[in-house]
Amino acid sequence: MSDPSTAGAIPVEQSPPRRKARFHLPYRFEIDSTGRESPWWMTIVSIALALLVCGVFIALNGMNPMTVYAKMLIGAFGSSFGITETFVKAIPLLLCGIGVSIAYRISVWNIGAEGQFLAGAMAATAVTIYFPHLPMYISIPFMVVASIAAGGIWGLLTAIPRTYFQVNELITSLMLNYVAMLGLNYAVFGPWKDPKGFNFPGSPMFTAAQSLPTFGTSRLHMGVVFAIAAVLLYAFVIRFTRWGYELRLIGANGEAARNAGIRISRHVLVVMIISGGLAGLAGMSEVSGIAHRLMYGISPGYGYTAIIVAWLAKLNPAGLVISSVLFGGLIVGGYSVQTIGLPSSISSMIQGAILFFLIAGGMAGKIRLRRNR
Repeated sequence: MSDPSTAGAIPVEQSPPRRKARFHLPYRFEIDSTGRESPWWMTIVSIALALLVCGVFIALNGMNPMTVYAKMLIGAFGSSFGITETFVKAIPLLLCGIGVSIAYRISVWNIGAEGQFLAGAMAATAVTIYFPHLPMYISIPFMVVASIAAGGIWGLLTAIPRTYFQVNELITSLMLNYVAMLGLNYAVFGPWKDPKGFNFPGSPMFTAAQSLPTFGTSRLHMGVVFAIAAVLLYAFVIRFTRWGYELRLIGANGEAARNAGIRISRHVLVVMIISGGLAGLAGMSEVSGIAHRLMYGISPGYGYTAIIVAWLAKLNPAGLVISSVLFGGLIVGGYSVQTIGLPSSISSMIQGAILFFLIAGGMAGKIRLRRNR
């Protein structure tokens, strides 16, 4: 029954609800997920920004940034002594950088090159302590093999938990760095301490048969041959072998590689053995070619700097050579600015800034501007 109060009323049409006006932007930003690398000029921009930011801190310290950078450049590349010292610093950086790059090829984030470096240095020193009277043609190859084996085993300690127990390799490789450092400290303060070293924390000095030959009167030693051979072998394997192709395929698309029948777990184990072995060889080159003993603080952070070297080179063999020489010069230049009142740690500040802007530049390089339709 209808309501009598509404009888005879004229029906009123209800208007449709109004839609809220929307403001459409002509363009939008998107993150590129295709896996393409950032453009080459992004690396140059990242380095320039790092130098600019560090220049601000240098200016706040009362120094002229251009004067400081010029002093570093001249100290590293302005004389034959500076150039050879730069190459000396570049040897362990290049060896560790190649090892890190091989692991990064299959997206295994090995940041344990520092610990693998120390393991190789300790293994090479063990040969000199327990087999002190070997001739050079036996002693040096024995030290090389021992250092590669020790570094490879140290890398395997990261690969096994990653492969079989899905443990993040960032955590294990980083923690193993501290284990290796503590092991080195125990050795040089304890059983391997030189009784004639005036309480200095270090092993006995190596003999001539246990030291790598040098070129002329400089400190440039035979380790440079190891580094050049390693980078040439790395370039050949990655470019021209089936195994190198499988590594590149795993890094580009792990799921496609698995569907193609490639055993990724086996590649992870092999790659980490090789990566650690190269870092271990770098440790042997440093103790036998430069320090001629195992001592506290044998590495100024070569394994960590190698991460920046690999990032800067984008895992490219030629780029690894250039970036390792660049960072070797940065370390030597840091020593040279001490004469004008700045600490050598300025090189570490520049290294950190370069890494920061490389990561930021890589992220910015993935941003694409798309037109809204």
